[in-house]
Order: sequence, then C-alpha cells, then structure tokens
Amino acid sequence: MNTTQELPIRLVVATQLSQTDFFSQSATAQTVRAFIESSPVEVRLYSENQKGLCEIYNDAIDSSIEEDVILVFAHDDVLISDFFWTEKVRSGLKTFDLVGVVGNQRRLPKQPGWIMVDTQGNLDERQYLSGSMGQGHSFPPERLDVFGPTGLECKLLDGVFLAISTPTLRSSKLRFDNRFQFHFYDLDFCRSAELLNLKMGTIALSLVHQSLGKLDQQWVTAYQNYLAKWGELD
Repeated sequence: MNTTQELPIRLVVATQLSQTDFFSQSATAQTVRAFIESSPVEVRLYSENQKGLCEIYNDAIDSSIEEDVILVFAHDDVLISDFFWTEKVRSGLKTFDLVGVVGNQRRLPKQPGWIMVDTQGNLDERQYLSGSMGQGHSFPPERLDVFGPTGLECKLLDGVFLAISTPTLRSSKLRFDNRFQFHFYDLDFCRSAELLNLKMGTIALSLVHQSLGKLDQQWVTAYQNYLAKWGELD
C-alpha cells in the first residue's frame, strides 16, 4: 500500500453542465463547498463535457501523474454528507490501492454489474456485497441501501465514487479503457486492477446518489463490448 495520509485530494468530475451551473447547481459541488474547511479538495472539472468518461479520467490521470496526489473520480450528482470524507478516503487507501463506497467481494462470469448476476436484474447474494449508499436528492436520503459491511476486499466496485493515488497509478500503469464511454467503465477498471494485483475495497462513507442507472441500448452495446474484451462471449 502507499503512504497516502498527507497527500492532497483532487476531485475529478465530468459534467454536461457549464462551469457556472455545476458550481451553483450540482450536488457534488454543493457538498464540496459545504465541507471545504474540514475536507479541503481541489476540483478538476470537465464542464460541458461530450467525451467518454474514460477519456476524461485518463486525461486527469496523465495531467496529474508526475504529482503525488489522490485522485477521486466521482459523478456530478453525488451528495457527500460527511464532514471528514477526505480523511475516510485517506484511511481507506492505507489498506487498499483502490477504494469505493459499494462493491462485490466476488465476480461471476458475464456479470453485468457489480451487484447484478444477470441481465434480468437479479441481484447477487447479500453475503458477497459490501458498503452502503443512499438514493434520492437530499439528506437523509429517500432510501438507504445497506448492502453489507464496509472495509472488505472486493473484486468489483461501483464507479459512482472511486479513489486511487497517483503513486499507485504510476507504478501499476493502470488506466481506464477509452472504448467504454460510460457503461462498464468501472467493472473494466476493476478487472484491470485485479490483473495488476491491486487490492480493492470499500470505505464507510456517507454518500447519496441522485440518479439510478438504466439498461438502454447503449448499455446493451457496452455489455457486448465488455464481454468481447474479457473473452466471455458465447
């Protein structure tokens, strides 16, 4: 593991909003601003974005790779309701190389999501799941999903919130795969991390996500690309 206790944190966010609208309207910006004294961060914002998420994240990595920082990749619609969330991130990176808020301790063949075992939306058994996340537009959340204990080593993490240090990225050369515009970028990133023998796990972080995923045609196409990459097509 890397010594990350004193590393500054850089929050990487891609949004279709303008810079002005992001900082005035988005949940992510509002919570960063609210806790800036107890959890100081630098925001690397990609506003009015039309590029794939992996392309954006890789650009953030490449522009930061010579510095010693912690990169937090987060969606623009997350309400982080924790005064000391940056301390939680640093603490988690003492144990793991890559951390998230929810994940799965196992990975099954053709698994289409960190929590799903098939394309019909059936969920994995609770004994394998880790972490908690709220759903809704405020705190307390409209719904709180407690999937399992936190602090567990996982095979898959949800990409809504991922953190990793640049020393780990430098030594491992781990990157996102640009073929994934949005769907499956997180699963693919975790599988790539696993191949590099990086340790992944969840942290106890109070976070509310404002949107749910949808299984549209773009998701179907990305799933086929994901299966093809990892040799799991029939």
